[in-house]
Amino acid sequence: MEDPYVDNRSRVAYAAPTQTEEVPRQAPTQPLTAPHQALPGQMQTPSTMPPVYPRRSNGALIALSLVLMVVLGVGLFAGWQFGRTSTSNGGVFPSGTGPQSTVPSLTGNNIQAVREAVIAKVRPAVVEVNVTTQQGGAIGSGVIIDGRGYIVTNNHVVSGAQSMNVTLFDGTNLPAQLVGTDSADDLAVVKITPPSKGLTVATLGDSSKLQVGEDVLAIGNPLGITQTVTNGIISALGRNVSEGQGGATIPNAIQTDAAINPGNSGGALVDLQGNLIGIPTLTAIDPEFNTPASGVGFAIPSNRVASVGPQIIASGSVTHTGRAALGVSVTTVDANLASQDNLSVDHGALIASVSPNGAAATAGLQAGDVIVQFDSKPVTDTQSLGDAIANHNPGDTVTVNVVRGTQQLTINVKLGELQAGN
Repeated sequence: MEDPYVDNRSRVAYAAPTQTEEVPRQAPTQPLTAPHQALPGQMQTPSTMPPVYPRRSNGALIALSLVLMVVLGVGLFAGWQFGRTSTSNGGVFPSGTGPQSTVPSLTGNNIQAVREAVIAKVRPAVVEVNVTTQQGGAIGSGVIIDGRGYIVTNNHVVSGAQSMNVTLFDGTNLPAQLVGTDSADDLAVVKITPPSKGLTVATLGDSSKLQVGEDVLAIGNPLGITQTVTNGIISALGRNVSEGQGGATIPNAIQTDAAINPGNSGGALVDLQGNLIGIPTLTAIDPEFNTPASGVGFAIPSNRVASVGPQIIASGSVTHTGRAALGVSVTTVDANLASQDNLSVDHGALIASVSPNGAAATAGLQAGDVIVQFDSKPVTDTQSLGDAIANHNPGDTVTVNVVRGTQQLTINVKLGELQAGN
C-alpha cells in the first residue's frame, strides 16, 4: 500500500451488530451491549480519542492500531454542487419514481413538525443490508441514491459477502449484487432491481456548506433494530479520522453527537431539510473505560459520496480519488528515534521511503529527510503531517521544510493524486 504510516498513540475498534439470528426484529427487552477487547501497549489521550468502526462481526469490538495515509488529501469536489433546498438528488444520480415527501421550512416553533417531515421523507430511502459471510449473517444499513436501484453503504458492511439482500422500508426483501467498492473511503455501492412501484431516492446535500451546531438526524439499523432515528447536532467539521491497519482514512469527516451504534454503518445522516449530508461510519472509544463513547460519532461527507458514487456505478471502481498525494512513507520522530538514528531533531516525520515518480521524488525529497513543516504548519509527527496534507488538493504547490543531516531545506512540492485503492 502506498504511503501508509502508523500512529500508535491511538487505536480504533471495529464494532459489529450481533449475528442476524441473534438480532430481535422488535425492540429488545434488555439493553443491547457489545463486548470489546483492546490491543496491549496502545496509549491514548483525550485529544486523540480513536473511532469505533461499526462493522459487522459477531457483535465484538476488535481493537486495531490507528493507521493514517500520509498521501491523503481531499478535493473540494467543485464539479458536484448541490442546493441544500433541492428536492432532487442533486443531479448526480437519476431520481427515483417512488413517492417523494416535502419538508416545511423551519421556523421558531415548528421544529417537531420539521423533524417528522424529514423522517417521513428520508426513511423510505434507508434500507437494511443483510449480508452472509463465512462467519454467518449480519446486518448493516444503506441509502438509495439512484432510482435505478443503486444503494450506497460502507465497504466494511459488504466486505467478504458471499450473498446479500436488501430490505426496503415497506418490508420488501430483494436480492442485491455488489457493484463495486472504494476501500480507501470505506464506501461501496450495491444494486437491486427496483420494484414496480419505484424507489424513494435520498436527496444529496452539499456537505461543504454545513455549519457546526446544525441539527441532524441519523437513520439506520443499529444492532439490527430497523429504521431507528436518533437526533443531534453537528459537533465539529473537518475531522481526519482513521480506521484500523489497512482500513480507510476519512478526511473532513462530520462529527456528530447523534447516536451512532453498530448497524448504523452505511445509513443516513441528514439535515433538517431532508438532505443526505453524510454516511455514519465511526464512533469513538472512551479511553478511560475502553467503551464506546457517548455522543462522539463520525460520518463520511456526502460530497465524497457524490464524487465516488458515480465512478463506482459507471465502472465498478474509483479511478479519480481527488485526494492529494505526497508520495512518501514516514514514521514519527521522537527522542528515542532521534538518538537511535543520530538525527539532529527530536520531532517531525522521518521519510522512510519515497515513491518513484511521486510528488516528493519529483521535488527532490529523499529517504532520511525529516519533515518539520508543511505549508507553514509545524509537523511534529505523522498525524500532523497527514492532517496538513488532508487540507490540500492534487496539483497544489506547497512548501515543505525538512532537515537533511544538519541542513535545513525548504522545498516546493506539487502534490500528486492518491491512486485508487491506496
